[in-house]
Amino acid sequence: NEIKRLGLHLGDMVLVEKGGDIIPKITGIVVAQRKAGSKPIAFITHCPACNTPLVQHEEEAVHYCPNKKSCPPQLIGQLKHFVSRKAMHIDSIGSQTVTLLFEQGLVRTPADLYALRYEDIYPLEGFKALATQNLLQGIARSQQMPFEKVLFGLGIRHVGETVAEKLAQHFRDIDALVQATPEEITAVPEVGEKIAQSIQAYFQDTDHLALIDALRAAGLQLRIAPSTTATAPQPLAGKTLVISGTFEGVAREDLKARIKQQGGKLLTAVSKNVDYLVAGHQAGPAKLAAAQALAVPVLSETDIMHMMNTE
Repeated sequence: NEIKRLGLHLGDMVLVEKGGDIIPKITGIVVAQRKAGSKPIAFITHCPACNTPLVQHEEEAVHYCPNKKSCPPQLIGQLKHFVSRKAMHIDSIGSQTVTLLFEQGLVRTPADLYALRYEDIYPLEGFKALATQNLLQGIARSQQMPFEKVLFGLGIRHVGETVAEKLAQHFRDIDALVQATPEEITAVPEVGEKIAQSIQAYFQDTDHLALIDALRAAGLQLRIAPSTTATAPQPLAGKTLVISGTFEGVAREDLKARIKQQGGKLLTAVSKNVDYLVAGHQAGPAKLAAAQALAVPVLSETDIMHMMNTE
C-alpha cells in the first residue's frame, strides 16, 4: 500500500529520513533522476515458494499464501514453532535441524518428530552418537510438557501463549475444546469471536484432527489431569511476580511455568501491584530500581525455589 501511495518505480532515487529519529522512512522520490523506461513496482501475485496465488484478508495489508499444507516454508515454520522454547521447548532441535529433517523427508508434521529413530538421525550431516542421543532425549522430554504448551504449539491462528493457557484451564482437555460451540469458546476470558472462529476452523480440518490423534498416540499431554489440579499445593496463589535476568538451576521458561502452576501471576513490569521481583543473573537495573522505590521484595533464585518447595 505504501509503495502504491508513493508511486515507486524500480531504480528510483528516494529521500529518506529517520522517522521518530530511529526508523528509516521514505519521504519522497527524486523524479528528475528517474531513468527512462523504468517500471512501477508490482507486488507479487503468487507465492515464491510454491506458486500458489496469494490472498489478502479484508482490512489487512499482509498477503498470505493459503497453501498451508504443502508450502515448504510454511511447513518448516510450523515445525519451528512447535519445537520453540515457548511451545514444546525441544532445545535439542534448532532451526537448522528442523530444516534438515524436513528436507531429508524425515519430518513433515509435529507428530513425525515422535517417530524418529536413532538410525534416522545418526547418518545426517553434523550428527554423531552424542548429538543423536541428545536430540531423541529432547523429543522424549517434550512428552511431559503441559497441555497448554501443546495447544500453543499447534499454531492455531490468533491463539497465542496466554490464550492457549486460558483455553487449557477452561476446557481441561483437547476433546472438549474440539467439540465446543463458538458461544462456549467466547465464554473464556480474553477470547473473542475472531479467535473462536479461528479455533473452530482449525478443528474442522480432518488433517488437524489426524495430527491431534497422532500426538495423543505419541504420548503428549492433551488434557489436565483432575487429580493433579485438585491436590497440587499452590504456595504462590494470589501473588503477582515479575521475573528478570537468567537463572542457573532452572530455565527461565520452566521457572515461569512452575510459578503459574503454583498459583502465581506473572507481569512484565514492576508496579505497586507486584508482590515480588524475582531477580536472576543480570537482572534489569530499571526493574531493580523500581522494586526498591516501591518497596517490592526482591527474591533470588534460591528464595523463589525455597518458597515454592516449602510454603
